[in-house]
Amino acid sequence: MRLFPFLLLIIGYLPTSAQHNGSKLVSVEGKKMSYKTFNLENRKDGEPILVFEAGLGGGTFDPILPYLPANIGGIEYERNGLGNSEADSKILSDSQVVERLHSMLQSLNIKPPYLLVGHSIGGPYIRLFAAKFPNEVSGLVLSDPTDFMLTKEEDERAKIKSESKTGYQEISTIIIKSLSQNKNVSQGTRNDAARALNSNSKGFFIEYTDLPALNKKIATTVIISYNKYIETPDEEMNKNLNLGINFKAWWKEYDNLRIEHFSDLIKDNDNSKIILLPKYSHGIHYQNPELVAKLIVENYKSYVK
Repeated sequence: MRLFPFLLLIIGYLPTSAQHNGSKLVSVEGKKMSYKTFNLENRKDGEPILVFEAGLGGGTFDPILPYLPANIGGIEYERNGLGNSEADSKILSDSQVVERLHSMLQSLNIKPPYLLVGHSIGGPYIRLFAAKFPNEVSGLVLSDPTDFMLTKEEDERAKIKSESKTGYQEISTIIIKSLSQNKNVSQGTRNDAARALNSNSKGFFIEYTDLPALNKKIATTVIISYNKYIETPDEEMNKNLNLGINFKAWWKEYDNLRIEHFSDLIKDNDNSKIILLPKYSHGIHYQNPELVAKLIVENYKSYVK
């Protein structure tokens, strides 16, 4: 199956391989995990360290790094099954993804506080991390995060209001399933998609339904692209798969819901903000890495005063 631009926006897949230059391996719960660090030698006790969580199928945050000051250290890693990290059939849920990341940080003796940066589906993952380890997180930066807070009722209303035949939750499942079977992407990407599909098999982001409120001390920056450009292949895909999506109205409804949900998520948190970027691509940190780096630094400085 060909991956159309619209599909990439839905599932958060950016077909860019993670950079392996300088990467190392560490054994975590019997499985090797690939990671690389930067500027750790400059980190002072008690200062946050950046922890990057990629979108579906992995990716890299390398474009951001040249714009970060030398005093800020961080770590990029690859989830089990992606890149050079060993697959682990025991990891089936998002909670297990998050717990494995925490175990890796402990294995490397990388102590909190953590400033977590998540792209796309990595946004929900870092939100889950903050729920499980609230006292270890100084901040969150969510770059065009997947709307894990979208309810079935909201999804149905948005579909009807946009006069479309297919809603977000349904097409998300269709596309993730297709990616898990797509021979044109890496086995690691197919594995990552299959695990995400399994995690949602009992309901759309069901693990997130009853999360405790976000710790008020966690500074949270949400970056959202909206009013995205609809390309010709998207229209072709819509017709060929008989999805019946009225793109402009469809995106408007779901963009508004996502902005509402994340605004509500951070409403009680100090030093928090939402940045809205019209007509930006889903890969904001590729399109404007300097802006994303600036927002990360601002979040970092809100903790280090």
